[in-house]
Amino acid sequence: MNAESGQTGASGFSGSSGSSGSSGSSGAAGASGPQGQYGQYQVLLDRCRGAPPCRTAVVHPCDAESLHAAMAAQRAGLIAPILVGPKARIEALADKHAIDISGFTIAPTPHSHGSAAEAVRMARSGEVEVLMKGCLHTDELMAEVVSAANGLRTARRISHCFVMDVPSYPRLLIITDAAINIVPSLAEKVDIVQNAIDLARVLGFDPVRVAVLSAMETVNPEIRSTIEAAALCKMAERGQITGALIDGPLALDNAISFESMRIKQIDSPVAGCANVLMVPDLEAGNMLAKSLSFMAGAQAAGIVVGARVPVILPSRADSAASRLAASAVAALLAIHRRQSVAAAIV
Repeated sequence: MNAESGQTGASGFSGSSGSSGSSGSSGAAGASGPQGQYGQYQVLLDRCRGAPPCRTAVVHPCDAESLHAAMAAQRAGLIAPILVGPKARIEALADKHAIDISGFTIAPTPHSHGSAAEAVRMARSGEVEVLMKGCLHTDELMAEVVSAANGLRTARRISHCFVMDVPSYPRLLIITDAAINIVPSLAEKVDIVQNAIDLARVLGFDPVRVAVLSAMETVNPEIRSTIEAAALCKMAERGQITGALIDGPLALDNAISFESMRIKQIDSPVAGCANVLMVPDLEAGNMLAKSLSFMAGAQAAGIVVGARVPVILPSRADSAASRLAASAVAALLAIHRRQSVAAAIV
Protein backbone atom coordinates (compact mmCIF):
# COMPACT_ATOMS: atom_id res chain seq x y z
CA MET A 1 0.00 0.00 0.00
CA ASN A 2 1.27 3.46 -0.86
CA ALA A 3 0.10 5.51 2.11
CA GLU A 4 1.33 8.77 0.59
CA SER A 5 -1.04 8.48 -2.35
CA GLY A 6 -3.99 7.39 -0.22
CA GLN A 7 -4.37 3.86 -1.56
CA THR A 8 -6.89 1.63 0.14
CA GLY A 9 -5.82 0.38 3.55
CA ALA A 10 -7.38 -0.79 6.77
CA SER A 11 -8.81 2.64 7.45
CA GLY A 12 -7.77 4.71 4.45
CA PHE A 13 -8.66 4.68 0.79
CA SER A 14 -8.45 6.83 -2.25
CA GLY A 15 -10.97 9.57 -1.53
CA SER A 16 -9.87 12.07 -4.15
CA SER A 17 -12.69 13.47 -6.17
CA GLY A 18 -13.37 14.16 -9.79
CA SER A 19 -16.56 14.06 -10.48
CA SER A 20 -38.45 5.14 2.26
CA GLY A 21 -38.95 3.87 5.32
CA SER A 22 -42.20 4.91 6.97
CA SER A 23 -41.11 6.90 9.98
CA GLY A 24 -44.38 8.51 10.96
CA SER A 25 -42.49 11.58 12.21
CA SER A 26 -43.07 15.06 10.86
CA GLY A 27 -39.88 16.45 12.37
CA ALA A 28 -36.97 15.66 14.63
CA ALA A 29 -37.93 15.20 18.23
CA GLY A 30 -34.53 16.35 19.39
CA ALA A 31 -34.34 13.41 21.79
CA SER A 32 -36.62 13.48 24.75
CA GLY A 33 -34.06 13.13 27.49
CA PRO A 34 -32.66 15.90 29.68
CA GLN A 35 -29.71 18.07 28.62
CA GLY A 36 -27.34 15.85 30.56
CA GLN A 37 -28.30 12.73 28.64
CA TYR A 38 -26.79 13.96 25.38
CA GLY A 39 -24.40 16.60 26.72
CA GLN A 40 -23.25 19.14 24.14
CA TYR A 41 -24.84 17.04 21.39
CA GLN A 42 -28.23 18.27 22.57
CA VAL A 43 -27.81 21.50 20.59
CA LEU A 44 -27.45 19.45 17.38
CA LEU A 45 -30.57 17.46 18.14
CA ASP A 46 -32.46 20.67 18.89
CA ARG A 47 -31.40 22.19 15.56
CA CYS A 48 -33.08 19.29 13.73
CA ARG A 49 -36.48 19.98 15.24
CA GLY A 50 -39.23 20.78 12.78
CA ALA A 51 -37.41 19.37 9.74
CA PRO A 52 -38.71 16.32 7.87
CA PRO A 53 -36.68 13.18 8.59
CA CYS A 54 -33.93 12.42 6.09
CA ARG A 55 -34.31 9.46 3.76
CA THR A 56 -31.47 7.22 4.90
CA ALA A 57 -30.11 3.98 3.51
CA VAL A 58 -28.95 1.82 6.41
CA VAL A 59 -26.33 -0.32 4.72
CA HIS A 60 -26.36 -4.02 5.64
CA PRO A 61 -27.93 -3.72 9.12
CA CYS A 62 -27.22 -7.33 10.01
CA ASP A 63 -26.42 -6.91 13.69
CA ALA A 64 -28.52 -5.71 16.60
CA GLU A 65 -26.47 -2.50 17.09
CA SER A 66 -27.21 -1.35 13.54
CA LEU A 67 -30.93 -1.98 13.86
CA HIS A 68 -31.10 -0.30 17.27
CA ALA A 69 -29.23 2.75 15.93
CA ALA A 70 -31.62 3.06 12.99
CA MET A 71 -34.62 2.65 15.28
CA ALA A 72 -33.34 5.31 17.73
CA ALA A 73 -32.69 7.82 14.96
CA GLN A 74 -36.12 7.12 13.46
CA ARG A 75 -37.82 7.58 16.83
CA ALA A 76 -36.01 10.91 17.27
CA GLY A 77 -37.40 12.03 13.91
CA LEU A 78 -33.94 12.33 12.36
CA ILE A 79 -34.16 9.70 9.62
CA ALA A 80 -36.66 7.72 7.57
CA PRO A 81 -34.68 4.49 7.26
CA ILE A 82 -34.53 2.09 4.33
CA LEU A 83 -32.84 -1.13 5.36
CA VAL A 84 -30.52 -2.31 2.57
CA GLY A 85 -29.48 -5.94 2.96
CA PRO A 86 -30.57 -9.61 2.97
CA LYS A 87 -34.29 -9.43 3.77
CA ALA A 88 -34.66 -12.81 5.52
CA ARG A 89 -31.55 -12.24 7.62
CA ILE A 90 -32.66 -8.77 8.71
CA GLU A 91 -36.16 -9.97 9.61
CA ALA A 92 -34.78 -12.93 11.57
CA LEU A 93 -32.40 -10.63 13.47
CA ALA A 94 -35.18 -8.18 14.29
CA ASP A 95 -37.39 -11.02 15.51
CA LYS A 96 -34.59 -12.45 17.66
CA HIS A 97 -33.98 -9.11 19.39
CA ALA A 98 -37.63 -8.01 19.49
CA ILE A 99 -36.99 -4.97 17.27
CA ASP A 100 -40.12 -3.83 15.45
CA ILE A 101 -39.18 -3.06 11.84
CA SER A 102 -42.67 -3.58 10.46
CA GLY A 103 -42.85 0.05 9.34
CA PHE A 104 -39.49 0.00 7.58
CA THR A 105 -38.87 -0.55 3.88
CA ILE A 106 -36.32 -3.28 3.10
CA ALA A 107 -34.32 -3.11 -0.14
CA PRO A 108 -33.18 -6.74 -0.53
CA THR A 109 -29.60 -7.56 -1.50
CA PRO A 110 -27.72 -10.87 -1.47
CA HIS A 111 -24.64 -9.85 0.53
CA SER A 112 -22.71 -6.95 2.05
CA HIS A 113 -21.02 -5.93 -1.19
CA GLY A 114 -24.39 -5.82 -2.89
CA SER A 115 -25.75 -3.75 0.00
CA ALA A 116 -22.99 -1.16 -0.41
CA ALA A 117 -23.47 -0.96 -4.17
CA GLU A 118 -27.26 -0.63 -3.89
CA ALA A 119 -27.08 2.04 -1.19
CA VAL A 120 -24.67 4.12 -3.26
CA ARG A 121 -26.91 3.71 -6.31
CA MET A 122 -29.86 4.96 -4.26
CA ALA A 123 -27.84 8.00 -3.18
CA ARG A 124 -26.77 8.76 -6.76
CA SER A 125 -30.36 8.60 -7.96
CA GLY A 126 -31.63 10.85 -5.17
CA GLU A 127 -33.71 8.15 -3.48
CA VAL A 128 -31.85 8.71 -0.21
CA GLU A 129 -30.11 11.72 1.33
CA VAL A 130 -27.83 9.94 3.82
CA LEU A 131 -25.98 6.64 4.11
CA MET A 132 -25.52 4.89 7.47
CA LYS A 133 -22.98 2.09 7.78
CA GLY A 134 -24.31 -1.10 9.30
CA CYS A 135 -22.59 -4.46 9.79
CA LEU A 136 -19.96 -4.36 7.04
CA HIS A 137 -16.36 -3.24 6.88
CA THR A 138 -15.75 0.46 6.32
CA ASP A 139 -13.53 -0.25 3.32
CA GLU A 140 -16.30 -2.26 1.66
CA LEU A 141 -18.76 0.62 1.87
CA MET A 142 -16.27 3.38 1.09
CA ALA A 143 -14.89 1.57 -1.97
CA GLU A 144 -18.34 2.03 -3.51
CA VAL A 145 -18.62 5.63 -2.30
CA VAL A 146 -15.31 6.67 -3.89
CA SER A 147 -15.70 4.64 -7.09
CA ALA A 148 -14.78 6.79 -10.08
CA ALA A 149 -17.41 5.09 -12.23
CA ASN A 150 -20.46 4.82 -9.96
CA GLY A 151 -19.57 6.45 -6.66
CA LEU A 152 -20.47 9.67 -4.88
CA ARG A 153 -17.44 11.82 -5.63
CA THR A 154 -17.60 15.59 -5.96
CA ALA A 155 -14.96 18.16 -6.84
CA ARG A 156 -13.66 17.85 -3.27
CA ARG A 157 -11.56 15.13 -1.75
CA ILE A 158 -13.65 12.93 0.52
CA SER A 159 -12.65 13.14 4.18
CA HIS A 160 -13.77 12.22 7.69
CA CYS A 161 -14.69 14.29 10.74
CA PHE A 162 -15.23 13.30 14.34
CA VAL A 163 -17.65 15.65 16.06
CA MET A 164 -16.59 15.20 19.67
CA ASP A 165 -18.15 16.06 23.00
CA VAL A 166 -15.25 16.22 25.46
CA PRO A 167 -16.50 16.62 29.06
CA SER A 168 -13.60 18.89 30.05
CA TYR A 169 -13.88 21.17 27.00
CA PRO A 170 -16.59 23.86 26.88
CA ARG A 171 -17.54 23.42 23.21
CA LEU A 172 -18.05 20.74 20.59
CA LEU A 173 -14.82 19.86 18.81
CA ILE A 174 -14.26 18.60 15.27
CA ILE A 175 -11.17 16.47 14.59
CA THR A 176 -10.15 15.82 10.99
CA ASP A 177 -8.99 13.56 9.37
CA ALA A 178 -8.68 10.54 11.66
CA ALA A 179 -10.17 7.79 9.51
CA ILE A 180 -9.78 8.17 5.74
CA ASN A 181 -6.79 10.10 4.39
CA ILE A 182 -3.63 8.41 5.58
CA VAL A 183 -0.83 10.87 4.81
CA PRO A 184 -2.52 13.71 2.92
CA SER A 185 -0.59 16.10 0.73
CA LEU A 186 -0.88 19.87 1.11
CA ALA A 187 -3.37 20.02 -1.77
CA GLU A 188 -5.44 17.29 -0.14
CA LYS A 189 -5.31 19.09 3.22
CA VAL A 190 -6.92 22.13 1.58
CA ASP A 191 -10.00 20.04 0.79
CA ILE A 192 -9.92 18.30 4.17
CA VAL A 193 -9.89 21.56 6.12
CA GLN A 194 -12.52 23.18 3.86
CA ASN A 195 -14.79 20.16 4.34
CA ALA A 196 -14.42 20.53 8.11
CA ILE A 197 -15.09 24.26 7.98
CA ASP A 198 -18.23 23.75 5.90
CA LEU A 199 -19.43 21.11 8.36
CA ALA A 200 -18.72 23.37 11.33
CA ARG A 201 -20.72 26.20 9.78
CA VAL A 202 -23.69 23.89 9.15
CA LEU A 203 -23.50 22.79 12.79
CA GLY A 204 -23.67 26.42 13.93
CA PHE A 205 -20.06 27.02 15.01
CA ASP A 206 -19.67 30.81 15.03
CA PRO A 207 -16.96 31.67 14.45
CA VAL A 208 -15.21 28.56 13.17
CA ARG A 209 -11.71 28.50 14.67
CA VAL A 210 -9.33 26.00 13.05
CA ALA A 211 -6.08 24.99 14.72
CA VAL A 212 -3.69 23.27 12.30
CA LEU A 213 -1.83 20.95 14.64
CA SER A 214 1.79 19.90 14.81
CA ALA A 215 4.23 19.07 17.58
CA MET A 216 5.09 22.74 18.08
CA GLU A 217 3.82 26.22 17.41
CA THR A 218 6.80 27.43 15.38
CA VAL A 219 7.73 26.61 11.79
CA ASN A 220 10.55 24.07 11.65
CA PRO A 221 11.93 23.20 8.19
CA GLU A 222 12.66 19.68 9.46
CA ILE A 223 9.02 19.02 10.34
CA ARG A 224 6.78 18.91 7.28
CA SER A 225 3.54 19.45 9.18
CA THR A 226 4.71 22.85 10.47
CA ILE A 227 5.49 24.04 6.95
CA GLU A 228 2.16 22.83 5.59
CA ALA A 229 0.31 24.41 8.53
CA ALA A 230 1.91 27.76 7.73
CA ALA A 231 1.03 27.32 4.04
CA LEU A 232 -2.62 26.59 4.88
CA CYS A 233 -2.79 29.77 6.94
CA LYS A 234 -1.36 31.83 4.09
CA MET A 235 -3.82 30.19 1.68
CA ALA A 236 -6.64 31.24 4.01
CA GLU A 237 -5.31 34.81 3.98
CA ARG A 238 -5.42 34.73 0.18
CA GLY A 239 -8.99 33.41 0.09
CA GLN A 240 -8.08 29.89 -1.07
CA ILE A 241 -9.69 28.54 2.11
CA THR A 242 -12.76 30.36 3.37
CA GLY A 243 -15.24 30.54 6.22
CA ALA A 244 -13.01 30.32 9.27
CA LEU A 245 -10.26 31.77 11.38
CA ILE A 246 -7.22 29.53 10.84
CA ASP A 247 -3.92 29.44 12.69
CA GLY A 248 -1.01 27.06 12.71
CA PRO A 249 1.20 25.43 13.38
CA LEU A 250 -0.16 25.04 16.89
CA ALA A 251 0.62 22.34 19.40
CA LEU A 252 -2.40 20.69 20.99
CA ASP A 253 -1.92 22.43 24.33
CA ASN A 254 -1.91 25.96 22.94
CA ALA A 255 -4.76 25.14 20.57
CA ILE A 256 -7.15 24.33 23.41
CA SER A 257 -5.69 25.96 26.55
CA PHE A 258 -5.71 29.70 27.25
CA GLU A 259 -3.19 29.11 30.01
CA SER A 260 -0.75 27.46 27.63
CA MET A 261 -1.32 30.25 25.12
CA ARG A 262 -0.57 32.84 27.82
CA ILE A 263 2.57 31.10 29.06
CA LYS A 264 3.96 30.75 25.53
CA GLN A 265 2.87 34.31 24.66
CA ILE A 266 0.99 33.30 21.52
CA ASP A 267 -1.08 36.06 19.93
CA SER A 268 -3.80 34.25 18.01
CA PRO A 269 -7.59 34.41 17.50
CA VAL A 270 -7.62 30.60 17.50
CA ALA A 271 -5.21 29.54 20.25
CA GLY A 272 -6.93 28.47 23.44
CA CYS A 273 -10.40 28.25 21.90
CA ALA A 274 -10.18 26.12 18.74
CA ASN A 275 -13.31 24.23 17.72
CA VAL A 276 -11.74 22.43 14.74
CA LEU A 277 -8.48 20.50 15.05
CA MET A 278 -6.76 19.69 11.75
CA VAL A 279 -4.27 16.89 12.38
CA PRO A 280 -1.14 16.17 10.29
CA ASP A 281 -2.12 12.62 9.32
CA LEU A 282 -4.45 9.75 10.08
CA GLU A 283 -2.25 8.21 12.76
CA ALA A 284 -2.09 11.41 14.79
CA GLY A 285 -5.81 12.03 14.41
CA ASN A 286 -6.82 8.50 15.26
CA MET A 287 -4.70 8.44 18.39
CA LEU A 288 -5.96 11.87 19.46
CA ALA A 289 -9.63 10.94 19.00
CA LYS A 290 -9.27 7.58 20.74
CA SER A 291 -7.28 9.10 23.60
CA LEU A 292 -10.07 11.59 24.19
CA SER A 293 -12.69 8.83 24.01
CA PHE A 294 -11.04 6.23 26.21
CA MET A 295 -9.05 8.39 28.62
CA ALA A 296 -11.17 11.53 28.88
CA GLY A 297 -14.65 10.06 28.49
CA ALA A 298 -15.38 11.88 25.22
CA GLN A 299 -18.13 10.90 22.81
CA ALA A 300 -17.26 10.79 19.11
CA ALA A 301 -19.76 11.05 16.24
CA GLY A 302 -18.10 10.03 12.97
CA ILE A 303 -19.20 11.42 9.60
CA VAL A 304 -17.82 11.31 6.06
CA VAL A 305 -17.97 14.63 4.20
CA GLY A 306 -17.05 15.78 0.70
CA ALA A 307 -19.27 13.18 -1.00
CA ARG A 308 -22.65 13.80 -2.64
CA VAL A 309 -24.36 12.72 0.57
CA PRO A 310 -23.10 12.45 4.15
CA VAL A 311 -22.08 8.98 5.30
CA ILE A 312 -22.51 8.01 8.96
CA LEU A 313 -19.58 5.81 10.02
CA PRO A 314 -20.24 4.41 13.50
CA SER A 315 -17.68 2.36 15.36
CA ARG A 316 -18.62 -0.86 17.11
CA ALA A 317 -17.57 0.79 20.38
CA ASP A 318 -19.83 3.84 19.90
CA SER A 319 -22.39 4.66 22.55
CA ALA A 320 -26.05 5.15 21.75
CA ALA A 321 -25.60 8.90 22.30
CA SER A 322 -22.76 9.21 19.80
CA ARG A 323 -24.65 7.14 17.21
CA LEU A 324 -27.69 9.40 17.59
CA ALA A 325 -25.47 12.48 17.40
CA ALA A 326 -23.94 11.22 14.15
CA SER A 327 -27.45 10.89 12.74
CA ALA A 328 -28.18 14.47 13.80
CA VAL A 329 -24.98 15.70 12.12
CA ALA A 330 -25.91 13.89 8.90
CA ALA A 331 -29.46 15.23 9.09
CA LEU A 332 -28.23 18.81 9.44
CA LEU A 333 -26.00 18.36 6.40
CA ALA A 334 -28.90 16.91 4.40
CA ILE A 335 -31.22 19.72 5.51
CA HIS A 336 -28.61 22.28 4.46
CA ARG A 337 -28.31 20.64 1.05
CA ARG A 338 -32.10 20.70 0.63
CA GLN A 339 -32.17 24.38 1.43
CA SER A 340 -29.26 25.15 -0.90
CA VAL A 341 -30.93 23.32 -3.78
CA ALA A 342 -34.23 25.11 -3.12
CA ALA A 343 -32.48 28.49 -3.03
CA ALA A 344 -30.69 27.73 -6.31
CA ILE A 345 -33.97 26.85 -8.00
CA VAL A 346 -35.61 30.08 -6.83
